[in-house]
Amino acid sequence: MSVKTNIAGVLPVFCTPFHEDGTLDVSTLEREIDWLFDQGVNGVVFAMVSEVLRLSDTERMAVAQRVCARAQGRGVSVISVGSESTHQACEFAQHAVSVGADALMAIPPMGTALNDEQIYDYYRQIVESVTIPVVVQDASGYLGRPISIAVQAQLWQAYGDRVMFKPEAQPIGPRLSQLRDATNGQANIFEGTGGLLLADSYRRGVAGTMPGADFIVVVMALWQALESGDKWRVESLSCLLTSAIAPLTSLDMYLAVEKHLLVRQGVFNNTIVRGPVGATPDAEQLAEIDRLFDRMLAHTRLKDSPSSNINTIVECS
Repeated sequence: MSVKTNIAGVLPVFCTPFHEDGTLDVSTLEREIDWLFDQGVNGVVFAMVSEVLRLSDTERMAVAQRVCARAQGRGVSVISVGSESTHQACEFAQHAVSVGADALMAIPPMGTALNDEQIYDYYRQIVESVTIPVVVQDASGYLGRPISIAVQAQLWQAYGDRVMFKPEAQPIGPRLSQLRDATNGQANIFEGTGGLLLADSYRRGVAGTMPGADFIVVVMALWQALESGDKWRVESLSCLLTSAIAPLTSLDMYLAVEKHLLVRQGVFNNTIVRGPVGATPDAEQLAEIDRLFDRMLAHTRLKDSPSSNINTIVECS
């Protein structure tokens, strides 16, 4: 089976749970992975929303091992290996391969301003250190610097399906199309806005989406609506997701909401995010998230689209 067939669809980035003392909560992590597969996802991803940069090297490798083992036989596992040094990134990559990862994902170093040649060489060394695909993640929508379309296209020309892409630089839609065109429409490209721009990205030809775990029931319904051409459900769910996600303007805000909703859905025991934390939602914002989430769930449960959908769509907020 080809890379394109294996690694596609809905691949949520799981959230990392912690005990009250700040240590990893492994049993809850395994429950989360089981719950995600129960929702019908195609795989799971260990990445930025997993607080990967707030884990020690030992913790990162322990989480990777647990997740790959839990995903085996149920779907793909994609493990983030990005680091401030190429040497460390390659070590993370080789460890992920050793514990059964199906693909890797890597952000570039954030502490150093690299030119295109250095960015290319960083990814070249990661790709050549392993035999499984590597997702080039441009996380500059919320941290770091954009990776040029030229560098991404150069990597695809050199390695083909061995490299895939998760473009998050602004403006996301136009840059996604530029990358698609620069790779002749053949590269595997994933949407990474939590579902916020999934409908637009789908029209631009993405192979799948890597949302957070919190809205996964909704994102699964949206993906299925896109696949089946159910325009009413696409518009309704997209509008509600936009209303909920657009105000979350930082990674910390998103993490707080994600853990709030995972507690609400009975997956997590608490909402602990490793600090220091730059921003948190207040009670009114969480109440609005709950209201919107209730509306999303109601829409996912509708078996048929109403014959007249105008009011339903415009009242989505």
